[in-house]
Amino acid sequence: MENAGTELRDVLLEARSLIARPDNNFFWSSWRDADAALREIDGLIAELERDQVPSRLTVSVLFAPTGPIQEVSLSSGWAVEFLAVAARFDVAAEAFYSRRPRWRRLLNWRPGRT
Repeated sequence: MENAGTELRDVLLEARSLIARPDNNFFWSSWRDADAALREIDGLIAELERDQVPSRLTVSVLFAPTGPIQEVSLSSGWAVEFLAVAARFDVAAEAFYSRRPRWRRLLNWRPGRT
């Protein structure tokens, strides 16, 4: 896996460890519970590990202001930690997605993905 992909995967793994904390509150997030959240994040990590390009929109929404990870962080008491991970995500996502040639992004496009 290339460096930018490795960094993006590492950020997702860090977010995963925060989401997996035992007393998290998912009430305000779009996820039903920890299992649903972990399945989504694990799927994105698996795509990266298979050298696939996950949808930038899908990944970005997770870290967006009022996105599901931030909602869990605010409800669960680790909002400051989330902000640090989100800042790392911004850098990693820019490096990963901006260096991909347009033709490669088009080849990775599938219906239902942006």
